[in-house]
Amino acid sequence: MATKMSTALIVEDVQTDLMILTSYLETLGWRVISAMNGEEALSYLSSNKPDIVFLDVVLPGRSGFEICRTIKSQTHTQKIPVVMCSTKNTDMDRFWGLKQGADLYLAKPVNQAEFVEVIQKLAS
Repeated sequence: MATKMSTALIVEDVQTDLMILTSYLETLGWRVISAMNGEEALSYLSSNKPDIVFLDVVLPGRSGFEICRTIKSQTHTQKIPVVMCSTKNTDMDRFWGLKQGADLYLAKPVNQAEFVEVIQKLAS
């Protein structure tokens, strides 16, 4: 569980998925910031440092893979845990996500118990 008011950035363009992840996080006491695309996310990250980033793969404009690579290549954001969440769930998608620097790769629909486990592991 979050001890201080931890902040998560969710980069997700599908409203239903955004609402599900937001409810999981808020149940755990997290503050949630959302971005609909990579540009919004990178703009937020230029002046804020959330405790974790949840990143969809399929986004308008740049893909989640590209955004993850950018986050992990910048000094001020490279230590923020990034969790890729996607319906693209082949071994190759997982491999590619982790190769871009993602700390974990979750398949959608995201299982709440698995999600809570991930949060506890990465945010401790």
